[in-house]
Amino acid sequence: MMKTYSAKSNEVDRKWYVVDAKGQVLGRLASFIATRLRGKHKPIYTPHVDTGDHVIVVNAAKVALTGRKWDQKVYYRHSGYMGGLKSTTANQLLQKRPGDLIVFAVRGMLPKNRLGRQMLRKLKVYAGSDHPHTAQQPEQIQI
Repeated sequence: MMKTYSAKSNEVDRKWYVVDAKGQVLGRLASFIATRLRGKHKPIYTPHVDTGDHVIVVNAAKVALTGRKWDQKVYYRHSGYMGGLKSTTANQLLQKRPGDLIVFAVRGMLPKNRLGRQMLRKLKVYAGSDHPHTAQQPEQIQI
């Protein structure tokens, strides 16, 4: 008799990966990262359990967008007050907080619930090429 395996949260073996975003297209990079954070690349993937790995993204300031998206892609936020809608282009966001480009793209590809927020906490994004996670012995991974 065959049974479907359901992973438990304490059985998951989490690895650390480093991804270099230099010259990578944002959407393709984000979908690769979201797959790793969710754990869909593992044979023990279970939808209701966080089976994913930790992902460190370096050189986030050197990510690429295709076409004219640097000027046409707009990120919105609202203060909660009347007329409080604020907008920022991708180019302005890159100048101010380059890591947020990747975080916003990955967040949109994860579940919109507690599990998705837990998965997003395993994403570490750095604008430069240095990161403070050498003690975890992360594995360099190519896209």
